[in-house]
Amino acid sequence: MDAPTFLEWPFFAPHHRELAVRLDAWASQNLARGASAEDRDSVDNACRRLVRDLGRAGWTRYSVPGEIAKAFDVRSLALIREVLARHDALADFAFAMQGLGSGAISLAGSRELQNRYLSRVATGEAIAAFALSEAEAGSDVAAIQCSARRDGDSYILDGEKTWISNGGIADFYCVFARTAAAERRADGSVAARGITAFVVDADTAGLGISRRIDVMSPHPLATLTLQSCRIPAAQRLGTEGEGFKLAMRTLDIFRTSVAGAAIGFAQRALEEAVAHCLARPMFGKTLADFQLTQAALADMATEIDAARLLTYRAAWLRDRGAPASMEVAMAKLTATESAQGVIDRAVQMFGGRGVTRGEIVEHLYRDIRALRIYEGATEVQKLIIGRELLNKAKKT
Repeated sequence: MDAPTFLEWPFFAPHHRELAVRLDAWASQNLARGASAEDRDSVDNACRRLVRDLGRAGWTRYSVPGEIAKAFDVRSLALIREVLARHDALADFAFAMQGLGSGAISLAGSRELQNRYLSRVATGEAIAAFALSEAEAGSDVAAIQCSARRDGDSYILDGEKTWISNGGIADFYCVFARTAAAERRADGSVAARGITAFVVDADTAGLGISRRIDVMSPHPLATLTLQSCRIPAAQRLGTEGEGFKLAMRTLDIFRTSVAGAAIGFAQRALEEAVAHCLARPMFGKTLADFQLTQAALADMATEIDAARLLTYRAAWLRDRGAPASMEVAMAKLTATESAQGVIDRAVQMFGGRGVTRGEIVEHLYRDIRALRIYEGATEVQKLIIGRELLNKAKKT
């Protein structure tokens, strides 16, 4: 295909434009448009295959610094996720988790750990997972209870992690656990100090999958248990007690790419809606002939473009090394919420077909919903934006 016009925006370099066009051509040939696995075994197998295919084609190399660039190229991450999400939600998931699941190793792993894991992630030979959330610690990350105690040259991990993407199929997990007791503040909240990150191989004794979790847009998801799970101290990521900061650094990089994925879903919904409206007979005309339809399409296109501008501005700022927490939060908030609205309108235009299992817009409706929660819910993004605004005002 020709390069989309938005790739001419000043946020992008020539290699970003080339990347998007090349990936779209690959995805058009290798990803089944609208096809989706639904049962757990087929989803697991499809995800393994997609990681392998993305690795062989060289796309997962973009999720590991040093393979393509010296540092994370957030614009490339967001572009890749936008293109993949437009074609296949599970392909987007498979790519995203290779980066998020190994990001802590890229940022804070020893040279030995980076050599052992990252090249296999980049080539799709190993599947990565990010194990942060717990039943009572989702948005409130500091409240995690999973513990890690030092025992000679080892750490022993105990606890449970849940809502872990790639849970059950990952080859290793970046696990965040408490190496110091939780400190309660006067208001009852928990201080973020005392959390440490570790790499835990999936075949480590004491690590198990207590249950698999089925969600509306199927992908591998599970609850992990760690019972007297002993790992070498060399598997620690960074300094003891610095795990919370590492988790936030990792999420801050990949949160912008969530916005990219949301835009991809929304763009696909708009394309499906336009094609349907032009072909659907209604009252002696087509659905596209009605002004209500045209107004709805105008709203959809405008919201997608606005979300793109915010997303790639945030990615550009991140790539320049500029402070961008507020801009990233704005992008994630706007892209996911706008995409939900765009896809909902597409479903409405399709009428009864729109809610029929197997229709592309029906699947998109299920695909988008989780993105408003994952990697920082909409409400959390609002808190970040408000906090940043107030902090800036206090400094002036």
